[in-house]
Amino acid sequence: MKRRILFFLFLFASLSAFAHQGKVVGTVYDQATNLPLRGVNVRLSDLGKATLTNELGQYRFDGLTPASYTIELSHVGFGAQTVIVLVQDDQTTLVKTTLSNAPVQLSEVLVSSHRAHDQQLISSLDIKLRPIINSQEILRMVPGLFIGQHAGGGKAEQIFLRGFDLDHGTDIRLTVDDMPVNMVSHAHGQGYADLHFVIPELVEGADFKKGPYHTEKGNFATAGWVNFRTRTALDKSFVKLEAGQYDTYRVVAGLDLLGSKGRAKNQSAYLASEYSYTNSYFENPQAFRRLNLLGKYHGHIGANTNMTLTGSTFYSKWNHSGQIPDRAVSSGLTGFFGSVDPTEGGETSRTNVNAQFTTVTPRDHVIKNQLFYSNYAFELYSNFTFFLRDSINGDQIRQKERRNIVGYNGSYSTQNAIGRTNWTTTLGVQYRHDMTAGRNTPTELSYSKNRTETLQRVTYGDINELNAAVYVDELIQLSDRFTVNAGLRVDYFRSQYTDRIPVTPQTGRATQALVSPKLNLYYTANQRLQVYLNTGKGFHSNDARVVVPQNGREILPAAYGSDLGVIYKPFPKLLINAAAWYLWLAQEFVYVGDEGVVEAGGRTQRKGVDVSVRYQLTKSLYADLDLNTAQPRSLDAESGQNYLPLAPRFTSVGELSLQTKAGFSGSLRYRYIADRPANEDNSLVAKGYFVNDVQATYTNRNYTLGLSVQNLFDARWKETQFATESRLRGEAAPVNEIHFTPGTPFFARLSLMYSF
Repeated sequence: MKRRILFFLFLFASLSAFAHQGKVVGTVYDQATNLPLRGVNVRLSDLGKATLTNELGQYRFDGLTPASYTIELSHVGFGAQTVIVLVQDDQTTLVKTTLSNAPVQLSEVLVSSHRAHDQQLISSLDIKLRPIINSQEILRMVPGLFIGQHAGGGKAEQIFLRGFDLDHGTDIRLTVDDMPVNMVSHAHGQGYADLHFVIPELVEGADFKKGPYHTEKGNFATAGWVNFRTRTALDKSFVKLEAGQYDTYRVVAGLDLLGSKGRAKNQSAYLASEYSYTNSYFENPQAFRRLNLLGKYHGHIGANTNMTLTGSTFYSKWNHSGQIPDRAVSSGLTGFFGSVDPTEGGETSRTNVNAQFTTVTPRDHVIKNQLFYSNYAFELYSNFTFFLRDSINGDQIRQKERRNIVGYNGSYSTQNAIGRTNWTTTLGVQYRHDMTAGRNTPTELSYSKNRTETLQRVTYGDINELNAAVYVDELIQLSDRFTVNAGLRVDYFRSQYTDRIPVTPQTGRATQALVSPKLNLYYTANQRLQVYLNTGKGFHSNDARVVVPQNGREILPAAYGSDLGVIYKPFPKLLINAAAWYLWLAQEFVYVGDEGVVEAGGRTQRKGVDVSVRYQLTKSLYADLDLNTAQPRSLDAESGQNYLPLAPRFTSVGELSLQTKAGFSGSLRYRYIADRPANEDNSLVAKGYFVNDVQATYTNRNYTLGLSVQNLFDARWKETQFATESRLRGEAAPVNEIHFTPGTPFFARLSLMYSF
C-alpha cells in the first residue's frame, strides 16, 4: 500500500513539475534592415543548451522550470548580445533581439554540434573579411578553387578544384539564391555555368561544401557545390563609379525603394543595376560591354510566411583574342597579348524570375517552396586550331542556342526531440526542365567565317531535357557531441534530342534513374574541436546529344566520395579546417562542344588533402591560408599515360587583410598554382604561376574610396593553357603544343561609392 502511495505521489509531482514548465520563443533581427537573421548561434548558458535561428530568425527553448535565464547570441560580423529572461509558470516568454554590424572577432566563432552538417564557418568568415568587389572574386570565395578566363570577359570562366579541370562547370554545382546556374547539354559544353548575371556588390553570402555529401544537391555536385545568396535588403541606397586602365569603366547603383517605412513592417524592396565597359589589355580591343538589372522584394504574406521575389536581366557582348600557340609568340607572328584570329567574340543574355516562399508553422515545421524561370541566349565564335581543318577559310566555329528553363524546389522539415536526442527530418522534391526547341533557336555548332558566314553545320537540333528528384534527409543529434546525417536521393532524367540536320528531323529519347545515398558523422569534443567523416554518392549528367544517339549510354555516371576532416580552434583566434579526401568517378564521359564529338575518359580517381587556416593577428589584422593537394589519375590507362590533362596537383592562396575602426581596410593576396600535366603522358606541361593582388578602401560617413590592383608586381603568366594540335597559315604540317591566353598584367582601378 505504501509503495502505491509513493508511486502516485511521485507521478503527481512529475506531472506538476511538467505542468509548471515554461518556454522561451525569440526572434533575432538585423538592426540595419530590421529583417530576420538566419543562422544566429543562440545559447542558453545556464543549461548548456544551444540552437540556431531558423529561416524567420526564430528560436525556442521548451521545458524550462521557472527561473531567470541568460541567453547569449552571436553571429559572424555582428556584435554579440546577452539577454536575461524570466520564465514563469505555464507561460511563453517572448524575446525580440536586434544585432548590429561589428568587426569580425574570431574568438566569437564557435564549433557547434547543433546542425553540424550545415556549418559554414570558413565561408561566413571569408565573406565578412574580404567582401566580393568584382565578378572574378565571386568564385574565388571557395578555398582551393581557381578560375581562368580564355575568351575575353564575357565567357564563363574555366574552373579548377580538387584535381579537376572542371571546364566551365562539369563537376561543380553552382546556384544563385538556389536557382541553378549550370546549363545541361549546353552549346559550348556540359555544365556551362556563367555567373556574370550576378552583381558583385549584391552578394551577401556564399555557402559551399566540397564533395557529394549533401542530399539536396543533385546534378554536378561531385567536386562540390556553391550557392551564392544575394542581399534581401540594402542597408542604404548607393551609387558606385569605377575607372581603370585599358579603357575600363563601370557604374553600379542600388536604390532602396521602401526605406524606414518598409523596415518597420519587416519589408524590403530595391532595384540595382550595373554597366561595365573595357577594351582590356589585349592588342585586339575587346569592346566588352555588360548590362545587369535586378529587382528584389521581400515581405510577409502571412504571420509565419515570408516571400522573396527576384527578377533580373543581363546582356553582354565582346570581342576576344582567343588562345595563341607558343610558337606564334616565339616566332614574332604575334605578341604575348596578341591574337591569331581577331574575329573571335560572343554575345549572351539571361533573364530570371525567382519566387521563394518560406513558412514556419507554430510547431516549428519549415516549408519551403521555390519557383524559377530563365530565358537564356548564347552565341560564341572561337578558333582553336586556326587552319588545321580548312586551310583557306580557317577553323572558326559558332556555338549558339536559346533556351527556356522552368523549375521547382520544395521541402518540408520537422524537428523532434526526446531527451538529449534531437533530429530534423527533411523531405524534398525538385524539378527542372530545359528546352532549346523553337523556330531558328536550336542548339548549334557550325563552321563559320568572320562571324557572318555559315560554312557548315556540324550539330543542329533541339534539346528537351528534364530532371525530377525526391529526397529524404535525417539530421540526428544523438548527444551534445555526436551527430549523424543520413540521406537518400532519387533522380530521374529524360533526355530528348531532335536532330534538324536531316531533311526529315529525327527525334530520340533516353531515360535513366539513379539512387544516391549519403552518410555523414560528426563528433564535437567541445567548442574548439570537431572531427567528421563525410561519405556519399553523387553524379554528373551527360549531354543529350551523346546519350540519345547511343541509346542512353552513361547518362548519369556515378561518383563516390569521402572526406575525413577536422575543425580545430587550438586557441580563440585561430581556426583550422583540414581534410583528407577521395573521389572515384565511374566515367568522365562528356560532350565536347568545341568539336561536336564525345570524349570518354573512363574511370578516374582523385585523392588529396585540403587545409584552410584563419588567424586573427590583432584586433584589426587577419591572415588566411589555403593549401590544396591532389593526385588525379585515370584508372583505365597505363602508368605514365594516366595523367588527367590540366588537373591541378597543388594550389595555394594566402592573404593579409586589415579592417580598422578609422575606416581603412585593405588586403594583400597571392594565388599560386603549380605546374601540371597538359596531356596524358605529361610530355607537355601547363606552367604554374604566382600572382599578387592588392585592395585598399577608405570609408568616411557616406563615401567609400577604393583602389584595386591585379598582378601587383606585373608578373607575366599564362592564365589558361591547353595542349592543342593546330596549324598556322602557311605551315606545311600541324603542331601539337601549348596554346594559352595571357594572364592580367598590372591592372589598377579606382572606385568611388556614395551611400544615401
